[in-house]
Amino acid sequence: MRAETFELSVTTQGPTYPPSEVMDADGNFIVIGRINRAAPDGSVRSEWGRAIVARDSALPEFGANLPYRIERELPANLGARDAALVLHTLPLPLPCNNYPMLFAPEQCPDAAAMHKPSYPFHQVPIPDLREQDGRKLQHEITLGQWVAARGQLRVSLTADERAANFEFGFTGLIPNSLYTVMSLRQHDLNPARPTRPGPLGVPNVFVTDSEGKASYSATLPDAFPDPDRHEANRIINVVVLWMSYQMNRGGAIGYFGLGGDIHAQLKLAAPSFQQFTTKR
Repeated sequence: MRAETFELSVTTQGPTYPPSEVMDADGNFIVIGRINRAAPDGSVRSEWGRAIVARDSALPEFGANLPYRIERELPANLGARDAALVLHTLPLPLPCNNYPMLFAPEQCPDAAAMHKPSYPFHQVPIPDLREQDGRKLQHEITLGQWVAARGQLRVSLTADERAANFEFGFTGLIPNSLYTVMSLRQHDLNPARPTRPGPLGVPNVFVTDSEGKASYSATLPDAFPDPDRHEANRIINVVVLWMSYQMNRGGAIGYFGLGGDIHAQLKLAAPSFQQFTTKR
């Protein structure tokens, strides 16, 4: 297959820990993504859903899941109370986090030792910002705004099948904001030897217009190697990240990590792209 179109799903989640990359004003996780629940047989099932999850939920070893402590469920159609929830960053160190990855090893090797509070999205302290510089984001960002995001992705192979094209179109994103796109590869969440998630193209940046519309495209070499190839590390998902510090980090997807400065808003709900194979 040479081309296919995918609809992206609204999310607030990267991996399942931390449970979300977005918090409410009380310090609980606002989760749209995989919700870990206890199954009748004592196992843990992880199904797509929406819930407010306590920040002190039990934390397993990386690669495992335990049931979240759910404060309350969130309906598919948000009521006024839930739609009005003001979105916040995660504090540092990241709570309920077991992901052992350093996202910007050259730029921020001590990220795990940093301490910062949780900030409302519209009040994140952008480095070196002065009042006269004209910060564009002035108002609270709510959950109702967040879930309005829509994204479509067209994936195609180049004529020689040595690379893959990724073409995105977006509506309903946060207006006048910096976003980035990252790739998730099959070994990025491998408990035995995780690889570092990377940008989907460099620069991997786009800026939304006043209505929250934007587009983005990138071509990546050998994005979908044959799974049987030695050390193959295929792209299995893409994640659209709202950047709370309104900064890009070059070859790193973020500075602090999951919810500290990067916030997943759109992705595919399950691993994908199995139909594509690229050549060296």
